[in-house]
This record gives sequence, structure tokens and C-alpha cells, in this order.
Amino acid sequence: MIFTTQKITDSYWKVAINHPPVNVFDPEFSVQLRTLMDELEANENLKVVVFESSNSEFYVAHAELVNIFDFPKGEGKTGLSKSWPDVAKRLEQAPFVSIASIRGRARGLGSEFIQAFDMRFASKEKAFFAQPEIGIGSFPGGGGLERLHLLTGKARALEIILSGDDYDAQTAADYGWINRAFPDNDLDAFVENLAKRIDSFDLKIIKKIKATMNERVIIPKNEHIMETQIAFFESLTEPEARTRIKKLLDQGLQTYGDVELNLGKYL
Repeated sequence: MIFTTQKITDSYWKVAINHPPVNVFDPEFSVQLRTLMDELEANENLKVVVFESSNSEFYVAHAELVNIFDFPKGEGKTGLSKSWPDVAKRLEQAPFVSIASIRGRARGLGSEFIQAFDMRFASKEKAFFAQPEIGIGSFPGGGGLERLHLLTGKARALEIILSGDDYDAQTAADYGWINRAFPDNDLDAFVENLAKRIDSFDLKIIKKIKATMNERVIIPKNEHIMETQIAFFESLTEPEARTRIKKLLDQGLQTYGDVELNLGKYL
């Protein structure tokens, strides 16, 4: 199983991500994530869920590129693609609070994964972030063009997306990409205390706060997300993209090694 659930209480759950060697978001990741989301939504008492990685060097590396066209087809509950956008929308609109506790790299679809959470906290020493799609001849196709600028503002989102480079956790926090960055030794305690504090409050009020905020804030439109994803997959069929992807795979992309650890310098 890629996702292991630990029920701290009936209303506070932890989820550990473990998909060796580098936690790529592949078709099986997508299938199991939807199953997990069904389980989370079925618990009407759930107040808060924390997602963390069992691999301290990789949170969610990026989309799996060899089998990129094998992701689940069709629409999910929200009318968006089952591949990922449907779960992202469900996370955004969920009545429970979602928290990403981040160690390791979160690039591409990994970055877009955490953008769908309510809150994001990271290790200063061990977390790194990127939207590297431009380096494979493409652009963010899993919500990055729709969500990142809502967190960072347009100028910083453009810097992140057009550079394709790696950003450390403190810079990500300064930009608004994540909430806060902590010394690695302090991250777990902070997230645990926050989750337990939220868990101590009234369920009806938590749900009301989330529902009201979702009505007031800007949430990406379904049609925009789908238009971008369709264009993203089309871009990957272009010769330039296929050449760039093959070069990275030949150098060791999607295996544990320097390419995955320091992807920015290989683009």
C-alpha cells in the first residue's frame, strides 16, 4: 500500500506516503489516493488529517513520466479528471482540515499535490519545491497554473514556473508557497500540536469555517483546470518534450540518485 493510515483519534488521522524509490505520482498512486479520499470523506467525524512521507528525501517527487498516458480516464465526483484534478478539488472542498507535513522533494505534480491542502509546513533542511515542467518542454498541468499564483502572487508564480528551479523551504515560506518552514527537529512537534489543537475544537464549527471560506475565496474553475490538463498531455507528445524526457530518464530520472536529488541543475 502506498498510503498507510494511522488513526490517532476517530477525528484525527495521519497518512504516511511510501512509494519507493522516490514517491513518484504514478497511475497506481492515483488509484490508491482516490480510494483513500473515499475513506476520508466517509468519516463524518473527521476533523483533521496530516499527510507525511515515510521517505525523508522525497515527499512526492513528480508525475511518473514513462507511463504518463496510463493514468485513470474519465470524470470523478467533481466532474474533473480521475487522474488527479478530481481528488484535488475534493481536498479543497472537504469538510475536514488537510495538512501537509513536508520532508523531501515536492516537485511538479508533487508541488501541485500540496497546493490542494489547507495548510503546508516543511523542514528547513530537508524540503525542496519546484515546478520543473518547463525543463521537459511543458508546463504545470495538475493545477499549478491555477493554484500557485493564489498562494504566491502572479510574479512569484511566474518566477517559479518559468525558472523550473528548486526552491528551499524557507524561500517557499517567504513566497507563500507553504505556510511556514521549521528546523527539522521542530517540524513534527509543531504539526502534532496544531493537529491536536484543531482536533480539540467543535466539529460543527470546523466544518462551518471551511465551508464559509470555500464560498468566499477564489477556487480554480473546473473548466480552467481541464483545459490546462488537456493541453499539458498534448504538449508531452511534442518531439521537444519527448527528447527532453528521454534524456532525463537516461540520466536516472525516477530512480534514486543525483538527478532526482538535484533535478533543477539537470534541466
